[in-house]
Amino acid sequence: MDLSRLGAFVTKSITLEERPGNEPTRIVETRAGMLNAIGLANVGLQRFLKEKVPLLQKMPCPVIVNVAGHSVDDYTSASAAMDSLECVAGVELNVSCPNVKDGLVFGTDPKRLRSLVTEVKRVVPTKPLIVKLSPNVDDITATARAAVDGGADILSLVNTFTAMAVDINTRKPRLANVTGGLSGPAIKPIALHLVSRVYRSVAQSAEVPIIGMGGIQYWQDAVEFILAGASAVAVGTALFVDPATPNKIVDGLNQYLIEQKVDDLADLVGTLRLP
Repeated sequence: MDLSRLGAFVTKSITLEERPGNEPTRIVETRAGMLNAIGLANVGLQRFLKEKVPLLQKMPCPVIVNVAGHSVDDYTSASAAMDSLECVAGVELNVSCPNVKDGLVFGTDPKRLRSLVTEVKRVVPTKPLIVKLSPNVDDITATARAAVDGGADILSLVNTFTAMAVDINTRKPRLANVTGGLSGPAIKPIALHLVSRVYRSVAQSAEVPIIGMGGIQYWQDAVEFILAGASAVAVGTALFVDPATPNKIVDGLNQYLIEQKVDDLADLVGTLRLP
């Protein structure tokens, strides 16, 4: 895959302390999707700075670092370390991981989310701050508004849906964690709907861009998200099927713009014709 053609590369979540993650089995394929319960396994901030930053400095596209934590101090400490790194183009807050046993509660509580974003924004004054929203809430527009009020520069949505799979022979859950995050084409119609809701209810008037994600595999999927209000799209699960997926999406988008006689992709954002 030609990384230089991407708008950005987003890392997996980085936490202040090193995390081994959940016990295996941690990934299960499902019909039209994938369940993962990795549990935020990562090398921790200090090893990230020592071992991973030199690799990120060689990346031919912008790099966004995803940060997770279980306290405000966790988030602010890890995020502050990113603000001085020239190789980091932005910071994304993971407040919505559904597959850690101790839970990430910030993403489901608008008041706590707003407070968290406000605190992180203070220590990340020079980088765009992205907040990744959870779909596992009663009203995603409430958490979206809280993130914007707290100072989020960009919203990304959606994260995975809490789900499970069962082995009918052993009569046990197929994931050791019992539940995990469902991603892939199975969630695309729901993710698309949530992007449309957040765009129309919050992001459009606040002039906050959306990075749309959730089951995007083909360029047509990307166009749907853009029409619904996303200024950019992200690809995750489809990379397991074909690592060149993002490049193929870029090719398809370019051809679509030519056919539609549109000069700039931004002109299509939020142009969905609703009744």
